[in-house]
Amino acid sequence: MASCLAYGTGMAVAFAIGSGGAFLAFDWPPLLREIVAGYLTAFLATRLALVAGWFLLASGAERFRVVPMRTAAASFWYRNIGVAVGWLSFAWVTLVQLGTLGVPAEARHVLAYLAGLVLLAIGLNVAVRRPRDHTDAHRSLPGWLPGAYPVLLWLLWVANAMALFWTVVVAAGLPAAMGVVRRAVGHILRPAGADDAVAQTPGLAAVVLERGLRAAVIIGAAFILAAAWRVDFGALTAEDTLVTRVARGLISATVVVLLTDLVWHVARALIDRRLATVAASSRANDEDARRQDRLRTLLPILRNLVFVVLMVMAVLMVLSSVGIEIGPLVAGAGVVGVAIGFGAQTLVKDIISGMFFLLDDAFRVGEYVQSGAYKGTVESFSLRSVKLRHHRGPLFTVPFGELGAIQNMSRDWVIDKLTLALALDTDLDKIEKIVKQVGKDLLADEECAAHILETLKMQGVETFGNQAVTIRMKMMTKPGEQFVIRRKAYALIKKAFDTAGVAFATTTVHVAGGEASGAAARRALAETASPGA
Repeated sequence: MASCLAYGTGMAVAFAIGSGGAFLAFDWPPLLREIVAGYLTAFLATRLALVAGWFLLASGAERFRVVPMRTAAASFWYRNIGVAVGWLSFAWVTLVQLGTLGVPAEARHVLAYLAGLVLLAIGLNVAVRRPRDHTDAHRSLPGWLPGAYPVLLWLLWVANAMALFWTVVVAAGLPAAMGVVRRAVGHILRPAGADDAVAQTPGLAAVVLERGLRAAVIIGAAFILAAAWRVDFGALTAEDTLVTRVARGLISATVVVLLTDLVWHVARALIDRRLATVAASSRANDEDARRQDRLRTLLPILRNLVFVVLMVMAVLMVLSSVGIEIGPLVAGAGVVGVAIGFGAQTLVKDIISGMFFLLDDAFRVGEYVQSGAYKGTVESFSLRSVKLRHHRGPLFTVPFGELGAIQNMSRDWVIDKLTLALALDTDLDKIEKIVKQVGKDLLADEECAAHILETLKMQGVETFGNQAVTIRMKMMTKPGEQFVIRRKAYALIKKAFDTAGVAFATTTVHVAGGEASGAAARRALAETASPGA
């Protein structure tokens, strides 16, 4: 892109030097010299506009395009920008030269209106035939509004209301220019081959460049409006009237807002970039996983804290710049803060409890925790609460002050206990060998082996009963993985027991009685079947 800009600018400079040298080499008559110089200037301005359009749009080379858009749209805008700048430059020079030649002012005014009508036609053509793509910032506007804009500008120009003319130009051009800057910076500084999560998060260079260019565009628009409304900056600094004080305050407030905006977006870009990198990076070992989980937990809190601090500082500086004494405000804010602290003890308790939970590293984003009746996966934090996603779907928003003791089920390891009820005559030595083989089979399974810290093994007899003997087994796995491994272990045990002929305990019911009970039952049955009964 830089080479394309350097090449185009070099061509324009070479043309300027060559044409200027040829122009200066001859001894022109004064009138002809002025005419030739004027048209050379108009041609050079058109040439520079085409160079700038080529650099931004690159209508014939999509990979060098600064402003992302389709090739057809780039060709359309490049062509119309060249036509508009060329016509404006040559019409302006022609009107100036006609004044030099002594053409009456009335005739020049008529020609100026005709030239303005041509510019209006160019503007209407652009408004009606402009390409509509997914990046069109005005696609939601009414269909007649883009066509009405050049008509309004032409009417203001005809009415010689130049202050309103430039105000309307800035009002429509400033948002469009900032949108172009944002899209262009995001396009040219997008890291090649970056992960989607990382690529969608702006980097430090992109934020600094975008916000810097945005500030430059806003400052340029302010100077245009100041010139249109004939604002005297010297008077603003020398005089001490109410109007000048308000104007100086507004200028200082604008500078403060722009600087605060730049600092905030730089800080947010650094934090978001780090978050995206942590989310997209592969975790080589448990220590890296713990460190990244801790970053995912603390960085959003830091981002919110930076935002609050910058906002408070910016508001105080803006109030000070417009002449408001902030000393009593700060003192009053301290008194109000104390009052709020006493009146909102629960809120203060929640915030302080949350700070200590984070300092103690009690839980992190992505971990499964339980506190009283609340349990679930930690999704996010705020200053006063934590959001827990239950494994069945409900989302709990729990204030830190209500958490109390925390049971973290996602740290280091977990021991899972398995019990089986077998028949009383089961050979326990045989069962121990089968369980040992099942443990080996689990380690041989690629899906399970990575999550097993200690494989399945038999601990022995847990209880005896009248109908079954209960044995206990255990295994150590990574947190959260025990459920899948347990199902796999049960399936392997069932299959191994079926193969080895091992029977599980079954419940049986024995019904017994004496001869007297049998005789009584037979007499009752005979009486029921008797016809005379």
